[in-house]
Amino acid sequence: MTKSLKPKTSASFSPLYKQIKELLLQSLETGEFKPGSVIPSEQELAVRFQVSQGTVRKAIDELSTENVLIRRQGKGTYVATHHEPQVRYRFLRMATDQPGGVKRTKSVIVSCDEVNPTLEQTRLFELEASQKVICIKRVMHLSNAPAVYEEIYLPEPVFKGLTFELLHSEKMPLYGLFESHFGVQLLRCDEKLRAVNAPADVARLLEIKEGVPLLSIERVAYTYGEKPMEIRKGLYLTEHYYYRNSLN
Repeated sequence: MTKSLKPKTSASFSPLYKQIKELLLQSLETGEFKPGSVIPSEQELAVRFQVSQGTVRKAIDELSTENVLIRRQGKGTYVATHHEPQVRYRFLRMATDQPGGVKRTKSVIVSCDEVNPTLEQTRLFELEASQKVICIKRVMHLSNAPAVYEEIYLPEPVFKGLTFELLHSEKMPLYGLFESHFGVQLLRCDEKLRAVNAPADVARLLEIKEGVPLLSIERVAYTYGEKPMEIRKGLYLTEHYYYRNSLN
């Protein structure tokens, strides 16, 4: 079915390839193109959207850079999935100067409970008065040593059925589980970083002394339509690691 572009006013004008990008995102959001599936060719999309193939290519290039789509040489362009190696840990920005880089060895789930949301969580997740959030607490081991403590908050109406038992039984990355079991793909996140001292309960889990400096990273992760779907609060040991980022 051909989709025509809605005309833009001068106040909301965006380049044509950006408009094609938004139409592709809409198709992903509605589930027309499923995670892991191949999308139509650039030529087919150009006919569908009534634009040049170069315009479609530029939109796909941008979505590929953002890890929303993945090009496979000789096979086509696929919808990214959190099970893909290059996508799986794209939000894990810890790096090391040690040979071999960071080796993520395991994730230990401490708890998974339904709790009352904070005002911030209620607002971000657009929860009704009686609705809850799911709180996952876990310790992530890097190179066989505890290095990260996280508290992850999710809207319970979306993640109904997410339990401690499910987290233990499914041996897959957390974002892969969100995608496979709950149809939630997380595309981007906003983060706030600050230095803090390790509280006693976290120090025990990370096997360090209370008061040791940690890097605090607070994240809000978004799915399609810029909808917040996760609030994550992480405390990172940085004695052997550093936080890396690329700025454009």
